[in-house]
Parts: sequence; structure tokens; C-alpha cells
Amino acid sequence: MAAASSTSLLSPCALTARLGVGHASYGPGRRASVRRRGRLSVVAVQTGPQKPSPSSSQPAAAEDEADALQKLLKQEYKYGFVSDFESFSIPKGLSEATVRRISELKAEPAWMLDFRLAAYRRFLTMVEPTWSDNEYAPVDLQSICYYSAPKTKPKLNSLDEVDPELLKTFDRLGIPLTEQKRLANVAVDAVIDSTSIATTHREALMAKGVIFCSISEAIREYPDLVRRYLGSIVPPGDNYYAALNSAVFSDGSFCYVPKDTVCPMEISTYFRINDKETGQFERTLIVADERSTVSYLEGCTAPAYDSNQLHAAVVELVCEEGAEIKYSTVQNWYSGNEEGKGGIYNFVTKRGRCKGRGSKISWTQVETGSAITWKYPSVELVGDDTVGEFYSVALTKDCQQADTGTKMIHKGKNSRSRIISKGISAGKSRNCYRGLVQMNSGAENAYNSSQCDSLLIGDNAAANTYPTIQVGCTSGRVEHEASTSKIGEDQLFYFQQRGVDHEKAVAAMIGGFCRAVFEHLPYEFAQEVDALMNLKLEGSVG
Repeated sequence: MAAASSTSLLSPCALTARLGVGHASYGPGRRASVRRRGRLSVVAVQTGPQKPSPSSSQPAAAEDEADALQKLLKQEYKYGFVSDFESFSIPKGLSEATVRRISELKAEPAWMLDFRLAAYRRFLTMVEPTWSDNEYAPVDLQSICYYSAPKTKPKLNSLDEVDPELLKTFDRLGIPLTEQKRLANVAVDAVIDSTSIATTHREALMAKGVIFCSISEAIREYPDLVRRYLGSIVPPGDNYYAALNSAVFSDGSFCYVPKDTVCPMEISTYFRINDKETGQFERTLIVADERSTVSYLEGCTAPAYDSNQLHAAVVELVCEEGAEIKYSTVQNWYSGNEEGKGGIYNFVTKRGRCKGRGSKISWTQVETGSAITWKYPSVELVGDDTVGEFYSVALTKDCQQADTGTKMIHKGKNSRSRIISKGISAGKSRNCYRGLVQMNSGAENAYNSSQCDSLLIGDNAAANTYPTIQVGCTSGRVEHEASTSKIGEDQLFYFQQRGVDHEKAVAAMIGGFCRAVFEHLPYEFAQEVDALMNLKLEGSVG
């Protein structure tokens, strides 16, 4: 039976748990935890009292704080510019002819076209799901262009050879060429609209046997590897948007790390949407062979158009015996204006499989963009002694909506998983955590620890939590904790009395709230994420 909780706008929260067998422990006021062994079902409801009135001794301060907090979330989106370069686009609309045209443009082998067509035919039998908390206008798939690319695309080996107009785009995105040289230990695959324009450090990686290139190049140059793993973790029929992606995906990244190899540098992909009528449907496939290690980071931005655009990606991670994959995401798609006009629909399927004994997959994500976010990075713990981790910060403001979380599927003995989810809701936004922890009958001595915390900023934001816990083995152990809190006038007044202004006070509280997630980001990107969070919150609390 699914466990669900819903949170009112105010805290502290009270938790009511209905258990088959077991014990529920309640923390002081704002935290509740459930610890169980064996089979269980939980239904939890978080509620809160009415908002206390500000102290009569500080009404003027409360008004000043409200104004300052409101200002804190109104920072302009700095990546909303449009780059001016010539591009080639196919006609809008989705049909079998569209699928064939994409495959033709990418000079794909026959087996890849067959994969696409089978996915498209499966897609035609499916309907878009409606069970999420997100509310949005139906997506008109016939109004989307499914392939757009810069007109001139020579064979590129580094950013030095990229068209100057495209280089200017990366400069404005805060990824100048000089910075890439300074970050000499990061390989970057740069993707604009439907195509990869350059992949850096390929030769240095290849010297260690590591393959890192666009998925399009991998299909042509390493067909046996791609054919073996593509669709093995997320099959085309997995869900509605995975089927769409499998039919029309244009580009993305491929990485293969051979046995007994530690990838000598971080690998990264930066996704940029530029064309107004184009959707982005990238495909990422990462394979860590036995006893190998790799760390991957992805980032993304888009122009500030007043219409919505669709981003429907698929990410597959394959982790063999003793291998480790660390996958970090900084998601900063355009989220629309403060009235909710425009922004990206971010509908993504991400899944990894720990196939061999002792393998490990870690997802770390910072979600600050998109008008609508709908994604659940997941791990299947198939081998014995495997480890799955999920660390997430999801920030919503204005009219943003996020329905995100994770799934940890325990199949192997002594498998372990950890979930730390931090949701921050401001403005009129809605932030939902939806998680599944499942322990199959063969997952003896499996263990999961989950911590889901929500932070509300202002009086109009909402946070909901829907944890589902399914334990099919008598020796499995699950620990789940949840909390809801709010930044209010009393905390801000406390900082003000000590000479700390409002923005620095909110930044301090947010930083402490998110610390458990940020410390798992690669060192090179932790500072950028901290700055991004402060930028996103600027002008938004009130």
C-alpha cells in the first residue's frame, strides 16, 4: 500500500501513521520518523496550525521583511538570451516520416532506424499519464520541431574549432573557452538544440581507454557497444515520454569506461535549447565496466520565450561488478515569468542499474529551473552488496511546479540505499516529493534510509510528500523521516537584530538546509551551485 503525506502551508507538522505492525516515533513538533522491519504500509499526513501573528513589538519590521523577502525572488533569469546563428530545421509535426528523417540526417545504421520505428509504433498505443501533482495545458506534439541544428557543422574535436557565434553563446552562459582551459580536468560535450557541436579532451580520455562522445557519433563508431546497452535500462515502452524519446532522440552523450579504470577527469554535458519551436530529446548512456569509476555532470539552460517548450530526455546508467557511477545534475531551464507564462516542460526518465556485486550509483541533483518538472532518478539494486544513493534539492518559486523524487528497487542481498531530499517552495509554487522504496523477496538484509525535508518561504507556497514503501522480505529494514518548516518573520528578525540583512539571512538558512546535498556535488561545481541558489532566491521571499 502506498504511503502518502500532504503538507499544509504552515508548520509545525503532525504525523499520523497507520501501520500493519511496528512502531512510529514522533520528534518534537516538526519531525516524524518511521522505522520498520518486514512488511509494512504507511499512510502519513502532515498538517500545521494557523500562522502565528507577528509580535506586536515588531509590526514595522515585519512589513519591511515582507518587502525584502518579496524582492528576493524577482531576479531576472540571466540565461534567457537567444543566440543568432543560422540553423536547419525539419518541418514541425510528429509522424513516421519524422522519425525516418531524423535517422537519415544522422546517417544511422539500419538497426537504429528499426529501434526508432518500433519505439514510435509503441508510442502510438500509449496515452499521456495524468497522475502527477502537476497541472499544465496538454502538450501539442504536432506543433513541435523535432530536429534543429546549426547549418554548418564541421567535424569538431575541441571548442577551438566551434563557430564564433556558438562560442559567444557559451561565453554568455558562463562557460568561456578560457574557463574550460582553466578547468583542465573536466571534459565537456556541448549540445545545442538537436546536435552536439564539440566534445573536449576526447584524445586524453581515449589514451586511458575511456570513450566519451556524442551519442550520434557512438552509434556510428561504436555500434556494438551502443546496441548492447541502448534501451536495456529504460526500454522504449517504459512510459509515454520514454517511448517518444526513443523514437525521436537527436543527440546526447555516450561514455564507456573499461574494466579496472578510473576515469582520469570529470565528464560533463551542457545542454542548450536555442530555437523557439524545437523540443529537446537528448539521450545519455553511461556504462561503467567492472571495477571502473566515473563522475558525470550535466547542466542546461534555455532562452526566456513566452511559450512553453518540451524537454523529454532519457538517461541510462549501467554499473557492472565493483563499478561506481556518480551522476550530478544542475538543472536551470527557463522557468517562465512570475505569472507562469513560458518555461520548459521538463519530463525526464533517469534510471541506473547496479548489475554486479558491490557496484554503486549516486544521483545528485539541484533543480532550480523549468516551469514543470517531472522526473524520478532511480536505481535498481540487482547485485548483492550494491549501493544506491539519491541527493536532491528542488527549488520552486513563482508559479513553478515540481513532481520529483526517486525509486530504489532492492533485489540483491545486503543492498543499501540512501535518500536525502530537500524541497524549497516559494512564491505561489508547488513542490512535490514522490518516492518508492521497494524490497523484493530475495533482498535479504536490505537497508534503506530516507529523509525528506520541505522548507516553505512565504504564505502561498505548497509542499507535498508521497513516500511509498514496499517490503517483501522479513529481514529488510526501512527508515523514513520527514519534516516541514518555514522561514518566517521571527527567524529573519533574529538575524536582523544581529546586523545580518535579509538576503544574507535567507542564504544562510538555505545553505544550512541544503548542506547535506551540496556536499555530494563535485568540488568544481559546488561554488557555482551555491551562487545559483542565492541568485534564484533573490527577490523571492515574502
